[in-house]
Amino acid sequence: MKIDIKSVNISEKKGTIKVPVKHIALTLNGVDGDAHAGKWHRQVSLLGTESFRKFEKVAGRPLKYGEFAENITTEGIILYETHPLDRFTIGDAVLEVTQIGKKCHGDSCAIYREVGNCVMPKEGIFCRVLKPGIVKAGDVMTYHPKVFGVKVITLSDRAASGEYEDRSGPRAVQILEEYFAGLGWKAEIVRSVIPDEAELLRQEISGAAGADIIFTTGGTGIGPRDITVDVVKPMLDKEIPGIMEMIRLKYGSEKPNALLSRGVAGVKGMSLIYTLPGSVKAVEEYLSVITSTVRHSVYMLNGLDLH
Repeated sequence: MKIDIKSVNISEKKGTIKVPVKHIALTLNGVDGDAHAGKWHRQVSLLGTESFRKFEKVAGRPLKYGEFAENITTEGIILYETHPLDRFTIGDAVLEVTQIGKKCHGDSCAIYREVGNCVMPKEGIFCRVLKPGIVKAGDVMTYHPKVFGVKVITLSDRAASGEYEDRSGPRAVQILEEYFAGLGWKAEIVRSVIPDEAELLRQEISGAAGADIIFTTGGTGIGPRDITVDVVKPMLDKEIPGIMEMIRLKYGSEKPNALLSRGVAGVKGMSLIYTLPGSVKAVEEYLSVITSTVRHSVYMLNGLDLH
């Protein structure tokens, strides 16, 4: 998607309107010379004319670019419908969305003092700079929605040999597709079925190093072929014990057999990893808890402390 840049704007003091300039230099600290530059997640602010123009009716007068303290004024996309981790490219520069809207500063904001309201807290967005560059009015910005890579690995000797059809993996995929669609996130989910062999599992996980999330189904019990946890746990950089503890407590109180699952959750590199039991019912139960934490986990893993 192509977006026109209508204006680029700078202010030297926070809480004041920004003034249009010929160009801005995006550095890894944000907009060079702007009061909001720094090593934080709201380095660059953007506001679309789609929001800008409708607020002119509230103000009762034409508004100038920069009056909402936006660094970049755009046209051609509803900015607040994007999501954190989506990206924009402008020439050499790359921006990553980090926040949609913000807390209103009220009387400390110049536009709020004049009008009694402001569009930026609801419809402005914020980005961090991933790659520096020069940006000016008349440039074209390209939108790249984040596509989450998800890997689902089923461990089952019999399913891998074709003795029976894997049902837990497809059910996990179905639930995850519904989950991502509900968030408005794009996802590419791939699935594989392997026997309960430690080295094959290590290869699958290592081969999915670029995935945002990895799920396994099967092999979490205490049987002689249940090797999933024994392989995955040492591969984790950080374990997230609370998730599986909660699941075992929630379902184990009703079904003691659920307490025999040794499932783990954690982080390897930039991938979240969850090990699920092999039954369809267990996959449904585990994912009902796990998906309630995924969004915040993804943001935390990418350095975004959003609540």
